[in-house]
Amino acid sequence: MKKLVVAALFASAVALALVPGRAPAQPKDDAWKASVEKATAYLKKSQNENGTWGTEPRSRGTTGIVVVGLLRTGARAEDAPCAKGVAYIETLVNNKSGHIAGDDAKAELINYTTTINIMALNAANKGDKYKAVIGSAAKYLKEYQWDDARGKDKDSDYYGGAGYAGDKSRPDLSNTAFFLEALKEAGIKQDDPAFSKALVFVSKCQNFESEHNKAPWAKKNNDGSFIYTGANGGENRRTDGDGVKTDMGGYGSMTYAGVKSMIYCGLSKDDPRVKKALEWIGKNYTLDSNPGMPEANSQRGLYYYYHTFAKTMDALGIDEFVDAKGVKHDWRADLQAAILKRQQADGSWVNKTDRWMEGDPNLVTGYALMALSYCKKK
Repeated sequence: MKKLVVAALFASAVALALVPGRAPAQPKDDAWKASVEKATAYLKKSQNENGTWGTEPRSRGTTGIVVVGLLRTGARAEDAPCAKGVAYIETLVNNKSGHIAGDDAKAELINYTTTINIMALNAANKGDKYKAVIGSAAKYLKEYQWDDARGKDKDSDYYGGAGYAGDKSRPDLSNTAFFLEALKEAGIKQDDPAFSKALVFVSKCQNFESEHNKAPWAKKNNDGSFIYTGANGGENRRTDGDGVKTDMGGYGSMTYAGVKSMIYCGLSKDDPRVKKALEWIGKNYTLDSNPGMPEANSQRGLYYYYHTFAKTMDALGIDEFVDAKGVKHDWRADLQAAILKRQQADGSWVNKTDRWMEGDPNLVTGYALMALSYCKKK
């Protein structure tokens, strides 16, 4: 009888092996590699003749995001797409002001564009080739941080923040998070005053009543999440219309940006502000949506959320995240699965919710590659 059972099991195994089209499951690294290769092939085809991705003037930042995504997922700086992209970014160096967003009046989103292009040049050459350019760009960004020199003291809800660009640009958490990313990439030490100033602003974007934030909306929500900006009494992007000023509920992309920024500014995971934010994340851990958003807007900024999620988890220095229910999450595996299942047949990614430029497959594919670069343990 035992021999018959063994024989039957053997026959079943052989039969399964012979089923047409049934292949063994790909290992995790193979799936990651296949996805990156498809995305790279797409970006090679979608690159413009002048080395850019996307359309002018937004291509000035999109190109940097794509270059960073490619280089961080294994492309070489000398590969044609990266080399052409970097050559284009070099033309954006504004020798007069120091930023990396171009020389003409079309320069926009200067903080974002300069930050991402600092990252791109740094990824392309870790040596001294772009050291002076990156240093000048960081200096430019620091000069536009809101502080006493620009007429804002610590009591102001502008103090320490960074905006899109220029003297009149209202600061927000997204721009400030990118600003801090640029300083970190430029090798600015954590004891530089720019970090301590930024921490004041970042803290005033958190739904957490404390000596760091006494805004009425922080007391009302008080769950540790982050909103878009504490400036001008508080403005948010969960909803539209009147909600920009009245709906101060926090959401995922800004909460992760807030945590990452606090860590970059020198706070530890034991700081009450970080702990409170991690409590919110623990209750809202998901990669199916941008958590905290109303259901109708749950896919807004999804890919921005993905790469911010990845950077934040990496900054926390953890391999597993334990949610509020005590469930342990391999965040890298979760993130990779979420991204890979959304990849288009042509190798690109795009958000069907076309907000914050995520209807552009070049930008979104760059975001996806940036996020995937964190899915492999260092």
